[in-house]
Amino acid sequence: MLSFKILALLAGLAAALPAPENLPFHAMDGGPSGHEVEIVGIAFAGSGCPAGSVSGQLSSDLTTLTLLYTSFIAQSGKDIPATNYRKNCQLNVKLHYPSGWQFSVFKADYRGYAYLPKGDTGTCKATYYFSGDSRQVSSTMTIKGPYDDNYIKTDQFGTESTVWSPCGVEGLLNINSEVRITPFDSGHLALLTVDSTDLKFKQIHYLQWQTCKK
Repeated sequence: MLSFKILALLAGLAAALPAPENLPFHAMDGGPSGHEVEIVGIAFAGSGCPAGSVSGQLSSDLTTLTLLYTSFIAQSGKDIPATNYRKNCQLNVKLHYPSGWQFSVFKADYRGYAYLPKGDTGTCKATYYFSGDSRQVSSTMTIKGPYDDNYIKTDQFGTESTVWSPCGVEGLLNINSEVRITPFDSGHLALLTVDSTDLKFKQIHYLQWQTCKK
């Protein structure tokens, strides 16, 4: 079974970007041959996704899909608009892959930075599902202030809760990520973002492949 990793840097404001790419790859044992796998399109929308801010590339060994974003930041405090306390990004990734194969998200790592005074709480949530399928998996982490440090959030999904792309058709993977701060009207500055050095969100998704059952 092939492990499949998505590395992402996340960003801010509503938009939708169809960013089709056709990328050639090398073969790897245990999964579809590389030349048969390509990114067909990336679309996104939400208060964490400005136009032109997302791009993606699948690695040559099929182990890493890198998605690049900027400025996925939730913040609250004096003179900061109330709408800034929550940011989200709905990401849709369409991969072309051979019939007879499926993939799924079974683990995800999120790394970031939080500055939360006493009394404030930061929440990171992610939901994974495939279009046309009612099944989904979600994971939530909360960080309570006082907190001024980097953080890592790891989502681990067991086989019983994993959702798989459909067989016979290409699956559209949806990832809805959200960061928020409560309360949003505390009057002092609070910040929840990702990547400790440059305030960019970094998330790693690991995917697995299997052959379809006939």
